[in-house]
Amino acid sequence: MHRPLVITEDRDLLDDLVRVAAAAGAQLDVAHAPAHARPFWNLAPLVVIGGDLADAMAATSPPARDGVLLVTRDPEDPDSWRRCVAVGAQAVIDLPSGERRLVEEFADAMEPDPRSGVVLCVIGGRGGVGASVLSACLALRASGDRLRTLLIDADPLGGGIDALLGQEEATGARWGDLVAREGRVGSAALQAALPAFGDLTVLSFHRGEVRAIPAQAMRSVLEAGRRGFDVVVVDLPRHLDPAAIEALTRASGTLLVATADVRGVLAAAQVLTEVNRHTSDIRAVIRPGILDDDVVASSLGIPSAGHLPDQPRLPTTLNRGELPKLGPRTVLGALCTSLLRDLLPP
Repeated sequence: MHRPLVITEDRDLLDDLVRVAAAAGAQLDVAHAPAHARPFWNLAPLVVIGGDLADAMAATSPPARDGVLLVTRDPEDPDSWRRCVAVGAQAVIDLPSGERRLVEEFADAMEPDPRSGVVLCVIGGRGGVGASVLSACLALRASGDRLRTLLIDADPLGGGIDALLGQEEATGARWGDLVAREGRVGSAALQAALPAFGDLTVLSFHRGEVRAIPAQAMRSVLEAGRRGFDVVVVDLPRHLDPAAIEALTRASGTLLVATADVRGVLAAAQVLTEVNRHTSDIRAVIRPGILDDDVVASSLGIPSAGHLPDQPRLPTTLNRGELPKLGPRTVLGALCTSLLRDLLPP
């Protein structure tokens, strides 16, 4: 993989750039003269030109390209924007005030094979309806189809989706570790830090003290998830907190799990009122009850995405730390396959 290119003779500026790049986990190629930059110009994922060599670089008429930044340590320099245009840069970044943005630019440049993952949210119409189980099974089915999948536990009081999968002892980071780290999360770093099982990566909570997820932390994880995964499944709490709202605003589709009885529909309608404020594509997954599925969907005013029948052996299977069988001939596997087919782009 090619590295970002820095073009400068200013040693103090170079020291700053090396430090900022290290914060993003990036190593640099450095050119101290425009001629030295020529072999790297078209190959580097990002080109950072120091203000000291901008005019000299412009004089060589380098080919136009994206991902060129002009960096200066003198924010009062009136010629900065003239140099920016002359060299074909897309922006001027002043140091030290622009360090955070430059860290993000270096980190973006180092992302391998960026993807455009789809975010799917699952929420229960009432407690114990099976939303977490459906979230886990969707993620397992997607990863079984060789889709790189991230399963996010967004419910601090849910008991841990890693425990539901029988993987509570798995080595890797949890939410508390990510929240302690401020700023942007790289997709490669996220994948390396979290517990993974084949194509499935899981982000859950530590046991013990319960702490809400800051909205910024959820935003960073979701952005990294979309860059590094094909599918991101988020298991939401019924009482929406700022982190859950962040997930809903980025969701391509949301599944509301509702029980087909009067109380279940009334509870799901209350949840739906809140969810509707933050996302638009909401579909019902209906559990068995005394009402017909079409009555439930009509009462909620959203389309039915599928019927989730009772699975008497499923709780025992999960409590033994075993994963459910989700082949296409199983009821649960067929449902998840149908849901993914409807929710994911062709």
